[in-house]
Amino acid sequence: MNFTKLVPNIFYTDIRDGLELFVDCLEFTIDYDDLRSENPCCVAGKDGLAVFLFQNKEYAEKDRPELRLHTNNIEEAYQKIKSSHPHLLHPNLNKVTLRPWGAKEFALRDKSNVCLIIQQW
Repeated sequence: MNFTKLVPNIFYTDIRDGLELFVDCLEFTIDYDDLRSENPCCVAGKDGLAVFLFQNKEYAEKDRPELRLHTNNIEEAYQKIKSSHPHLLHPNLNKVTLRPWGAKEFALRDKSNVCLIIQQW
């Protein structure tokens, strides 16, 4: 068995919250665009990563995911995000912090409470 990528589905009441986090803040590009349909969705990708964003109020209310992104330069990522989108920094992990398990981390949280932890081992 060989797997090449894991692509999570993330549901939003308003897909614009996901676009702000992934496209505006993290600089993902929209690889598939169905944003103007009755049920807006898109695939956003960057550096071989991808997320499938859906606008679906029912599913958004059922699940608020927590995701992790690994990086090789957490300080650079933190400085860029802090200067461009400081309102997305998670109040509980809003600066680069060495965690007890040995990783450096900081976190983002969008308006709908999707949490994204940026991590460097």
